[in-house]
Amino acid sequence: MKRVLVPLAPGFEEIEALAVVDILRRAGATVVLAGTVDGEIEGRSSIKVVPDALLETVMEDEFDMIVLPGGGPGTENLKSDERVASVVKRLNVEGGYVTAICAAPTVLNAIGLIDGRRVTCHPSVVGQLGSAKYVDERVVVDGTVVTSQGPGTAIEFAYALVEALYGAEKVTELNSVVLVRL
Repeated sequence: MKRVLVPLAPGFEEIEALAVVDILRRAGATVVLAGTVDGEIEGRSSIKVVPDALLETVMEDEFDMIVLPGGGPGTENLKSDERVASVVKRLNVEGGYVTAICAAPTVLNAIGLIDGRRVTCHPSVVGQLGSAKYVDERVVVDGTVVTSQGPGTAIEFAYALVEALYGAEKVTELNSVVLVRL
């Protein structure tokens, strides 16, 4: 079974986090929502979510993928959290998928993981990608780095993550129930 870590920080973008978690769980992945703070975490639209665990209790566990949701405040909170940087770096070294949506690719830039790579992000943060190669596409896959543009691309992003973990047939199977216009 594939294991996916989704760190949640205060101010996270709800659509980007929860749509992705839902689709990945429907695909059969074990998804761990890991809070950067204890207790409920409030998203940018004031939706409160109770994570499965605290980040520090699962950050040494084995995961196949990490998903960084965006949201302005949430992204900045992820970016300033050394635990997030540590687990992202470790997964990258181990060959796991390192993924981010909306403003969260700037977290990958701050860690130094996207230099020279093809990535996308929300248009408002294009200037914060350093030497990454910005591509104006809804979802961009560059090896084990998968990025997406924002809330409106969350389902497409989630499907790209499912395809990376399980293959295109699983996306087709899921969509027979979810019914996204692809």
